[in-house]
Amino acid sequence: MNGKLETVSAVLGFILAGNATFTLVSKKTGVRYTYKMVQREDNAPFFVSLLTGSDNESSYTYMGCIFTNQNVRQFRTTRASKIGTTAPSYIAFNWFFSKMMSGEMPESVEVWHEGRCGHCNRKLTTPESVVSGIGPVCGKREAA
Repeated sequence: MNGKLETVSAVLGFILAGNATFTLVSKKTGVRYTYKMVQREDNAPFFVSLLTGSDNESSYTYMGCIFTNQNVRQFRTTRASKIGTTAPSYIAFNWFFSKMMSGEMPESVEVWHEGRCGHCNRKLTTPESVVSGIGPVCGKREAA
């Protein structure tokens, strides 16, 4: 079971939950990229990786980090980045993330989660959780 995230708040709530896997789909071209964003501990950078192989669980290649500086989140490469800034997948993520940070939901892109909680990665089973991408237990934790 997977779900389409349709608002900026739903997308940000999901992708910044700490363990999110999501797919961006261009409505114009049909091109899609699947990304994984992981934050190992609170207030740490988010590590962003791109699905580059056939194994949906482990075939991810590191692209860069999302750093927070003076309450502003920015995506950029690091020395360990394996995907360059001119790669279409990097450009797509960077563009999309910039739009999210400015509070704009691009009409030309669909955002899909894979049916697992963006925080703990458990399978989502309740309709409300599928809509938000966050399970009920993690949702209560985030609200507290």
